[in-house]
Amino acid sequence: MKIHLVDGTYELFRNHYGAPPKHAPDGRQVGATLGLVRSLLMLVTTPGVTHVACAFDHVIESYRNDLFAGYKTSAGVDPDLLGQFSLAEEAVAALGVVVWPMVAFEADDALASAVKRFKNNKTVEQILLCSPDKDLAQLVSGNRIVCWDRRRDIIIDEAGVLEKFGVRPHSIPDWLALVGDAADGYPGLPGWGAKSTSAVLARFAHIEQIPKDAAQWHLPTISPGRAASLAASLAQRREEALLYRELATLRHDVALQERLSDLQWQGAHSRLNELCHALGDERIAARISRWR
Repeated sequence: MKIHLVDGTYELFRNHYGAPPKHAPDGRQVGATLGLVRSLLMLVTTPGVTHVACAFDHVIESYRNDLFAGYKTSAGVDPDLLGQFSLAEEAVAALGVVVWPMVAFEADDALASAVKRFKNNKTVEQILLCSPDKDLAQLVSGNRIVCWDRRRDIIIDEAGVLEKFGVRPHSIPDWLALVGDAADGYPGLPGWGAKSTSAVLARFAHIEQIPKDAAQWHLPTISPGRAASLAASLAQRREEALLYRELATLRHDVALQERLSDLQWQGAHSRLNELCHALGDERIAARISRWR
């Protein structure tokens, strides 16, 4: 079997900004939620898709905000989108898909914990992380644990991570720490661009393995002067880099209650009919042929 683990927060954002707005009869903005449900319905009714779960950032903030003041928050998020987070969780659960709403942790942490929990099950042929999020690349392993960008229908396996980032999955948190991640709110280190970071980490893998003396790097694609500048930046901000790596590293200890069998899609719940009616879209329920 294959397990499809969906980043619900990403999907909600994508549907909010990628489709025309829609209002429910009571005036609420519900376009992102309806788009998400339609997208997941398409997924669960695809041949070969049997086991599915969807993780959400129930709130944008997490324990990482306590570690770094600049980490992403709900500030600046469109109120019409923010107001749909709980509604989206309710709708996805009514569709019959397992929902993991994160508060202390983030949606990506739930997906990482699910990978750890189910990857050694002999009945699992492949785990697909349904998101193009860079953070999830650290979970990729061979072609058994992969990232799937559903919008562009691109699957990135371990070779794909190396091709895209220039490093292997286990170095992705270090890569993000040095380069920075604007979406998550940490800046990386001055001077450390994507190409130079890839060149350094391709050889040394992790921040603490990078020699302090740039003369020991011996990287043909980086000039001695450039190497010295990068080494000086890292020496001055090493603690920052390690903090950013901690922010980028996904947690694998989220307490998920579901067993593998619980992830098998059995059909939608009857309450989805009422919910779709309340949201002003009768077509979704009409497309569902499998009900619990």
